[in-house]
Amino acid sequence: MRKISFIAAFSLAASPALAASKNPFSAEFWTLTNTDLVVAISFFVFIGVLVYFKVPKIIGEQLDKRAEGIKNDLAEARATREEAQKILADYERKSQEVQAQADRIVETAKSEAADAAEQAKEDIKASIERRLAAAEERIASAEASAVKEVRDRAVTVAVAAARDVIAKQTTAAEGNKLIDDAIAQVDAKLH
Repeated sequence: MRKISFIAAFSLAASPALAASKNPFSAEFWTLTNTDLVVAISFFVFIGVLVYFKVPKIIGEQLDKRAEGIKNDLAEARATREEAQKILADYERKSQEVQAQADRIVETAKSEAADAAEQAKEDIKASIERRLAAAEERIASAEASAVKEVRDRAVTVAVAAARDVIAKQTTAAEGNKLIDDAIAQVDAKLH
């Protein structure tokens, strides 16, 4: 079929040359001096040589090989494209998973940070309460110490003042009597 279509195409290509030439039905057309006839004969001989050496078949095979190669390249490109689409879909899925995991990590970190901040506030509050209690205890201790020191000092001053007053107002006999009474009182309290 290809041979016939190939020959028909070449013969139709020669028809413009025949149309421009002399009338093919006249006697002078069929002489070898007519260049149109010589060109037509040469053309058909050339076509015959091409057909004899199976050039149309070789050209057809090469075109078929090329078409098959192009078909294989297209199939390979299609397969590569599908593989690339699968890889892209896998990458996008993994990207979404990683994004979701990152979001969960961020939320967890925020929650843990909020919990840590709350715990730190509670720890600071407890520390302040302990320090306040310790400070109040030190203040109470200092106050008690100051009160004791003031009392001791007051007792010392009162004893000194009483000694001075008693020394000025009492005589030796009265002093001895006071001492004996005090000894008696101590003796009664101890026994």
